Amino acid sequence: MDFEDIILKKEDGIARVTINRPEVHNAFREGTIDELIAAFKEISRDGSIGVAVLRGAGDKAFCAGGDMSLVLGTMGKEGSSMEVFNAKLIELMTVIRNLTIPVIAAINGYAIGGGNELQLWCDLAIATEKSKLGQTGPMVGGMPYLATNLLPRLVGDRKTKEIVFLCRQFTAKEAEELGWINKVVPEEKFEEEIDEWCNRILDMSPTSLKIAKVSINFGSDLLYPSLTHAAHMVADYFKSEEQKEGPAAFLEKRKPNFRKFRK
Repeated sequence: MDFEDIILKKEDGIARVTINRPEVHNAFREGTIDELIAAFKEISRDGSIGVAVLRGAGDKAFCAGGDMSLVLGTMGKEGSSMEVFNAKLIELMTVIRNLTIPVIAAINGYAIGGGNELQLWCDLAIATEKSKLGQTGPMVGGMPYLATNLLPRLVGDRKTKEIVFLCRQFTAKEAEELGWINKVVPEEKFEEEIDEWCNRILDMSPTSLKIAKVSINFGSDLLYPSLTHAAHMVADYFKSEEQKEGPAAFLEKRKPNFRKFRK
């Protein structure tokens, strides 16, 4: 498959997947999700690969979530729908989590909204000191239902509610202290740290790693029905005037007025 939105490189047992849309802070559209699914499926079929790294192009963002100007603008057109988009997101999450090798999220910049959810699906996360993480759902009329199941397992219920309800951004250091990510390094040490983790993993027993990943993921795998149920509710929500207010405000560069929907 020829990729337009991502880059896939495989060398010396390491697969490197890069979201290559730096002009929009590596925000993803439907085609980006399709390409990521294809890339990770290709990696899964290559027995020479022992570890994968997911990152964003440039030094501004890992991923800023969904590209609202494209993703939301195409809903209902050309056979696309929020049901289809949600199904693809869940498929991508499943492909990454079911990959029998460790996947490292390399965060250099913003991991916001869907970008934070994307890094949560990875097994490990390394970030630069300047990086920031957070959710944006309620602020823009979205719903981070793919994060609400996994994030509490890392930072607890109360902190997850703060992250989701208030939509504030957290520094990489704060995220590390919460257990949200694994390690923070200076930007000049970023590539070195990623390579060090990759090569250490390549020295490990591949079968042991596979068993360990499946075993560790068992508890959160049981949450899968909650994701599919939430996906259906989100699809219905996206047909409402309340939801449309968020994207409209974003595209019009104004503050959304959600207060009018409280009766």
